[in-house]
Amino acid sequence: MTALTFTLKVSLQQRVDCSLLVADNLRDKSLAEIAALELQSGNRKLRADEIFTIEGDDTTRIVFKNASAKLDYIGKGQTSGCTTVEGDVGAYAGMQMKGGCLCISGNTGAYAACELRNGEINIGGNAGDYLGAALPGNKKGMQGGVVIVKGNAGDRVGDHLRRGAILIEGNAGDYLGARMTAGTIGILGTVGVYPGYAMKRGTLLLLQAPAKIPATFNDCGAHTLGFLPLLLKSFRAYKTRFGELADSVKRVRRYAGDLSDAGKGEILVVL
Repeated sequence: MTALTFTLKVSLQQRVDCSLLVADNLRDKSLAEIAALELQSGNRKLRADEIFTIEGDDTTRIVFKNASAKLDYIGKGQTSGCTTVEGDVGAYAGMQMKGGCLCISGNTGAYAACELRNGEINIGGNAGDYLGAALPGNKKGMQGGVVIVKGNAGDRVGDHLRRGAILIEGNAGDYLGARMTAGTIGILGTVGVYPGYAMKRGTLLLLQAPAKIPATFNDCGAHTLGFLPLLLKSFRAYKTRFGELADSVKRVRRYAGDLSDAGKGEILVVL
């Protein structure tokens, strides 16, 4: 069996909702049935075969080739299997995913991994704003799983994060981990202003100190934390540089907060 492959064959003028193109929906469908699926594009619907050349038969392995930043909702609600994207994707990639793996070679738009329940998302390029966050009006962001970003991420990473890990090997924008209630966010590069804004619990692990620690965080001094090497060793199961830090990260400076809220969160800056 060969992977079910969708190769973009047109220059898109409008955004396309690709939420139907997941294993859970395509299982047991013939190529003719898949080709006839109608995808929302702007104010009209297009057949899948008007947009993609479709080949293959293994719905547990889905591949998007020649992908575009106008392809939204790739991997939405996926529960199993592996989806691979060669190129960029639009907004809401991996939204409410419950399992499996989503691998994107390029960049993602806003709200990638939003409200993720479980599974693994790998982003080879940059991620937009609200990575792993909650949808507007909701208070439950990412609730499990692992997100790895090889490049940079925008503002509000992990907004309302409840569980899971977001590992960014580049830089992150403003309001990192805002309003998070649990989980871990690690950043190898720099971060913007107001990290940990209104966070209740959870951990921000930073390899570089922010330009300014928010006034609502208490400096608790330097510590050797026993759980930290164990946490970093657990990341060796994934393709990320964070796993390599387990033997070198020994001490951190801990800041507790946000004291304007529950105050049980922490910003850990590696020394």
